[in-house]
Amino acid sequence: MKIEIAKYNPEWSKTFDQKKKELETILREFNPRIEHIGSTSVPNLAARPVIDVAVGIDNFQYLDRTVEPMIRNHYIYFEVYNTDMPQRRLFVGLKDKNNYIKFKNIYTEGDLIPHEKILSNRLCHVHIWEFGTSEWVRHIAFRDYLIENPKIKTHYETLKKQLSLKNWSDGNEYNNGKNSFIKTEESKAILWYNAKTKSN
Repeated sequence: MKIEIAKYNPEWSKTFDQKKKELETILREFNPRIEHIGSTSVPNLAARPVIDVAVGIDNFQYLDRTVEPMIRNHYIYFEVYNTDMPQRRLFVGLKDKNNYIKFKNIYTEGDLIPHEKILSNRLCHVHIWEFGTSEWVRHIAFRDYLIENPKIKTHYETLKKQLSLKNWSDGNEYNNGKNSFIKTEESKAILWYNAKTKSN
């Protein structure tokens, strides 16, 4: 499968704002802190046109309690990824919620995931973490670092465009192609972010 990399679209931030309001209502009992992360959060950076949303809640023990209200509001839960990232709960929101019935509401270990169908229907990823953990910080740090460092942003965009020319089995394989760059730059981003935070 090919991965679409689209020119930056200001509508992405508007879509995030809409999702933020929706999620604040769905998850209100968890006092959520909600941030736009990923490439669509960085102005003028080409990206896959899928909005990444970070939701921070107060306590790790509440993570599984977020599943029921999210499913009830037509988000698909990818429990299958909990083994690799036990500190996160991942959901996919669709462009048209009427298409929700075409998919399982929970994908678990052993399920055949229809990656291409989901790819063509998805609007956003919702990542739920405990607020302030290392996973939360690294995503916020990397976003802010790219915004503040145009050369790094350009290098990242070039890499993504090159990778988009290849055929991939799924989006996870594509993400693996970016791992070396991201790990190197994330480590710098976290140091930069922590220094900036302390100085403030």
